[in-house]
Amino acid sequence: MLVGLVGRPSSGKSTFFKAATLMDVLIAPYPFATIKPNHGMGFVKIEDLAPEFGKISNPREGYVKGEKGYWRFVPFDLMDVAGLVEGASEGKGLGNEFLNDLAGADAFIHVVDMSGEADGEGKPAKDYYPGKDLRIIESELDKWYLGILTKVWKTFSRTIEMQKKNVAEAIATQFSGLKVNIEDVKAVLRKIPFDPEKPSGWTDAQIKEFAQALRKQSKPMTIAANKMDRPNSKENLEKIKEEFDYPIIPCFAEGELALKEADRSGIIEYIPGEKTFKILKELNEKQKLALEGIQKFLEEYGSTGVQEILNKTVFDVLQQIAIFPAGEKMVDSKGNVLPDCFLMKKGSTALDFAYRLHSDIGKNFVKAIHIKTKKAVGKDYVLQHRDGLEIMTK
Repeated sequence: MLVGLVGRPSSGKSTFFKAATLMDVLIAPYPFATIKPNHGMGFVKIEDLAPEFGKISNPREGYVKGEKGYWRFVPFDLMDVAGLVEGASEGKGLGNEFLNDLAGADAFIHVVDMSGEADGEGKPAKDYYPGKDLRIIESELDKWYLGILTKVWKTFSRTIEMQKKNVAEAIATQFSGLKVNIEDVKAVLRKIPFDPEKPSGWTDAQIKEFAQALRKQSKPMTIAANKMDRPNSKENLEKIKEEFDYPIIPCFAEGELALKEADRSGIIEYIPGEKTFKILKELNEKQKLALEGIQKFLEEYGSTGVQEILNKTVFDVLQQIAIFPAGEKMVDSKGNVLPDCFLMKKGSTALDFAYRLHSDIGKNFVKAIHIKTKKAVGKDYVLQHRDGLEIMTK
């Protein structure tokens, strides 16, 4: 699973990425500070399973925080790409590279500068409306999908009809490089008001409508309403909420980054996604003022929004759940407690989980033991969020 960060130049994407991953990336006040994509681990936050059994986990990947390791942070792939300018779908700016980088993403987080203090190219501005950035990003992504269709459509659509091919399967194959699957195409075909069995008769407007719907279905998007600490951001956010129907979450990426770096330095104790932090060392005046400003934001919004956005995208938009491989003693051969936690699609079964662990485990599946109930479940058992299962094999 890969989540891509998109946005206009200087929207705060790289700051969001660093706040989410704590990777050392260039953050600069000029457009295209990011050229090549940055890949790192973002983390979703869940209640860990081990404390329910009086234990503290030792994650192989990710980490635990809080009293007795209550919170677990489970990793997933996060990517920050170059800022998108208008005309990217025709190759302007870093458009072609940008779109190629995004092809493997399962979902997007669109980081939008809500302050109105920079225009669509990242240059200083006054009262710029960030809804323009949203529209431009939507348009460029739609043109990207449309371009793939229109290049082949006439020959492609006639071939489908003449050879009596499955329309959904043929279109999914055409878009396979963008991680579009047949279920995505079927979902769109059920919604469109024109005949999916005769694509050669579709008008240009209908092809465009289909491309847009397929983009929304296969690359769902969450809006990170960034820089909400600035004076005009609230007003802009209200306008955005009225105009767009994406999940929109207020965000202060710079504040989150400051808190995480202070936590890593031992100045404060901070659990991502929380509305407060604990000061551990004496602060200088600059540190005190910075943390006071962040605390005011936390009191108003409940968090910086970064963790909420990551969780929203993975658990709600991409419909993932967290599952633990867990034997009776909950330890591996090295004595590590619950070292692994996997993200899987909601609706997955115990057998799916066995195959996720290893193909041989899947092939030799007999049953699974549920760690909470101690009862056996079969291969068709539908996994629930935070389940712990021990897979029994032949």
